[in-house]
Order: sequence, then structure tokens, then C-alpha cells
Amino acid sequence: MEMHQIRYFLAVGETLNFTRAAEKCHVSQPALTRAIKTLEDELGGPLFHRERANTHLTELGRMMRPYLQDVFEQSRKAKEQAQAFASLAHAPLSVGVMCTIGPHKLLGLFDAYRRDNAGVDVRMQDATAKELVAQLEAGKLDVAIFGLPEAMDEQFHCVKLYDERYVVGMAPDHPLAKANGVRLADMDGQKYLGRLTCEFWTFFERKYDELGVKLDLTYRSQREDWIQVMIRAGWGISAIPEFAILTDGIVTRPFVDPPISRTIYLVTVRGRPHSPALGAFVREAVRWRDRLAEAPAAAAR
Repeated sequence: MEMHQIRYFLAVGETLNFTRAAEKCHVSQPALTRAIKTLEDELGGPLFHRERANTHLTELGRMMRPYLQDVFEQSRKAKEQAQAFASLAHAPLSVGVMCTIGPHKLLGLFDAYRRDNAGVDVRMQDATAKELVAQLEAGKLDVAIFGLPEAMDEQFHCVKLYDERYVVGMAPDHPLAKANGVRLADMDGQKYLGRLTCEFWTFFERKYDELGVKLDLTYRSQREDWIQVMIRAGWGISAIPEFAILTDGIVTRPFVDPPISRTIYLVTVRGRPHSPALGAFVREAVRWRDRLAEAPAAAAR
């Protein structure tokens, strides 16, 4: 059974005239008649009583008509959805963002994408880097934005967006606030507020162990807002990505000797076809990254 046969059948059922049905379907009458005959052979009996001035549906035709009408309508709706998807009207896009990334840095990217692709249904969620990797692998996310201290797995295609320094957040009256930067060795004995979602926690632990640095770990939390409020209140200090500082009143100093930073990537699954919505997002991310890189150079001139 082919879709054009169903369309011809429905046209004859509506007009009860093979000539007018052929004109409506923009085909010759013999072609329409042959298609109806083929459909009748497949369904096992005549669908129309063909009389000179009184063509009408047979019992089988009346029985089949609602089913074939439904098939035709579903096919039409499927085509409309596919066209809307291809044209980014009501197309879905699921985006994951690592929970330690500060929101302000990426607002320009998402604002530009939504402005130029208003029909896309963007669904965003934040999660740890480990969770984002699992959801990308499972196909639950189209794209994710995150960075890891170790190299990315080969199954992922990564587009670099920006580098971000790690800084030490502290209260304004903390002794380290007088320095221009903080050495890892300066962290020895400091009261420390641990960020449980920090994907660099193991990296920092290894560095501290190498230097014999011992932290006085007074508090650990998954809540970035709690960590930062307690920093401001003077409960301790913490290593934080520089664009993730959201609480006023915190003084930050960059790590020096050595400087420490992370790279944030736009990550997709290598070899997995891009939907039109995802392709548009990747292109917008590259444009946004390039504008970001040009801004400091323009300011320097």
C-alpha cells in the first residue's frame, strides 16, 4: 500500500467521481484508476461501485475509509513535523552545563542563539561533569559544556570555548588578600571550604600532597552559594573558577607558582549526526567564542 494510492482513494471517496478526483490529485484518470485497482487487489475486494452516474463506496470501501483517512492524516502530520524540525520551528535541543560554570559567562551565547533560533525548544540542565558524560553517551543530551583536568575521551568531539583561571576566594580581611597572588604552598594550614562538585578536587589534592600542604578542611558542600557566603563571613577560603564568583564582598587572588586554569569545551558525541538545531548551536558557539577572543585584543589597541 502506497501513500498516493490512499490519497487517490480518499479523493474518489470525497468526489464520488473518478474524473474530478484525478483533476484534484493532478494525475491522469487512467493512472488514478490503476492505483485504485492495485489498492483493491491488496485489500481483497472492490472499494467502489462504478456506475455511470452513481459511483459510491462499497461496504469494504466504507469500512476502510476511516482507517485510510487516519493513515493519510498521520503521514501529513509527520511531514509537517519533519519540515518544522528541519527549519528549526519547534525543534528540540537538550543542553547540559557543568554545575561549576558561572552563568554570566555563557549568557551571551544563549541569548544570541535564542534570538536567532526562536523556534527551537531549548532544554537546559546543570550537572557534574561525570553526569554530563553519562548523559551524552546515553543520548539524553545533544550537547554539553564542561571541562575536565584530564584529556577528553576520544568518543567526544570537543570545541574549545575559553580558558578560566582558578582563584582563591577569601574575606576582605584575610591575610592572603594583601598579596597579588596565592602560591599553592601558601594554602598550608588554611581553613578551607571544600566544594564537593569541583571536578578539580582530586587534581588539587595531588598537588597539595606533592608539596606537603595540609588544609584544615572545616566545611564541605555541594552548594556553591553556601560556600561563597561562608567565605564572605570569614569561615575559610576556597579555590573557585574565576567566572563562578557570584557573591558580592569576596576578594579573589589568582593562583601563582604555578598558575592554575581549566579549559571549557563544547562537547558532542563524535560521529553522531547533528540535528539542524544542534548544528546551529555549534555554529553560534564558535561565533561567540571568536567574538570573545577578539574583545581583549580590541581593548588592548
